[in-house]
Amino acid sequence: MITLRKSQERGYADHGWLKSFHSFSFAGYYDPEHMGFGNLRVINEDRIAPGTGFGTHGHRDMEIISYVLSGELAHKDTLGNVKGIPPGEVQRMSAGRGVMHSEFNHAKDRTTHFLQIWIEPNVTGIEPGYEQKAFADEEKRGKLRLVASPDAAEGSVLIHADARVYAGLFDGAEQATLALDTHRPVYVHLVRGQLSVNGTKLEAGDAAKLQGESQLRLADGKDAEVLVFDLSEH
Repeated sequence: MITLRKSQERGYADHGWLKSFHSFSFAGYYDPEHMGFGNLRVINEDRIAPGTGFGTHGHRDMEIISYVLSGELAHKDTLGNVKGIPPGEVQRMSAGRGVMHSEFNHAKDRTTHFLQIWIEPNVTGIEPGYEQKAFADEEKRGKLRLVASPDAAEGSVLIHADARVYAGLFDGAEQATLALDTHRPVYVHLVRGQLSVNGTKLEAGDAAKLQGESQLRLADGKDAEVLVFDLSEH
């Protein structure tokens, strides 16, 4: 079964310095029908205005992934990490027993556009951790590149969660398939462009929820960038 979640159905918040679309209930957006999917809890599509950002704040017992689309995200945390995250790099922060961090756009004339993703961990109270890796476009072109996993397979970032995250770029005749476990939910989020998911057409910001499917088929891409989440139930 495939359920389509249209971009315009997402929650939206405009804070002036921050414009954010919420795929699932978050902060002031609450929808009991969209509290998460499997152990995927948050996908926020954020745009941070030049010279602004999130001040120091805390997280606990959550796997947090930042996926930058344009601009750069400046990260600073209580683990001693001071990093810049450009497009093509994936940041993973395991909040564990608690971590404080801030995220800023230090550019004077460019918006930072990124996805903030939260996945519920399968262990709690662990030592907080941080990891950041680059994945070149060539690794994602016309295929699904594993970028986050519970075993750091294929050079992916390590997450303390029963989930795997793939990224792909598709255009024209490029297509890919992925064998699925019918007992696991799969969430496909189209970052940009157009793409068909098992024959269902998605536009930028749309998502497809797959349940009981044995295969994922991606095709008919037009400048498409996609994230695929192989998830566990709660």
